[in-house]
Amino acid sequence: MVAPPDNDVIWARSLHHSHNGSPALGGVSLGIRDGEILAVTGPRGSGKTTLLHCLSGQLVPEQGEVWFNSVPVHTMGPRLRERLRRDKFGWIAPEPQLVPELNTWENTALPLLLRGASHREAKKAAMEWLERLDIGMCARKRPHTLQQSQRQRISVARALAAAPAVIFADEPTATLHRTDRTHVLRTLTSAARSHGITVVLATHDAEIAALADRAVPLLDGRRVATLALPAGSDTEGRAACSLSV
Repeated sequence: MVAPPDNDVIWARSLHHSHNGSPALGGVSLGIRDGEILAVTGPRGSGKTTLLHCLSGQLVPEQGEVWFNSVPVHTMGPRLRERLRRDKFGWIAPEPQLVPELNTWENTALPLLLRGASHREAKKAAMEWLERLDIGMCARKRPHTLQQSQRQRISVARALAAAPAVIFADEPTATLHRTDRTHVLRTLTSAARSHGITVVLATHDAEIAALADRAVPLLDGRRVATLALPAGSDTEGRAACSLSV
């Protein structure tokens, strides 16, 4: 194994992975600097989600290496990877993944409570981010009583409240309308920059990718030099934007 560069919080080399025999990643390598917002771009089926799963320790690649702060994630056992995800990583999925029995602030505070934070400390952090995302008024409501956009804001607040080193956001605004999408993304990126959080953002939308410091385009599970993406997730006839590494 070759140790990664010191200034890369995440470093991956020659990642290969397949699903049911179908190749999803074909030798992807990349480094992500501490505090960087990196967009992983590409059309649906290009390997973005699989790459994020490998980088975050949710999947162990069939071949290749993943390092977090010079620690090899790919050689960790399941329990160590689970602890790493709990303590150091945040995850935002395309669809809200909330616990239906918990109310809004409890869902937001859950990662902190699982780490052993006090009830008071966890609730304070949760409420801070719920207010910043304009959902504080729903703190005591259960997920089934909320709109889709509200539930997704809870997912973003939960990732931020835990103060992770890295947030992995897999198409985090795919289900949101334009106004909600803009507000959520601005909150996420501004919070990441002000708190020094690294963000790995998977998207097929050029407008979203433009918020990042850098883009890594994928096509058919491989890195490419340039890639044309639609300038907006809705179809209003916009011209495509070309993104390069």
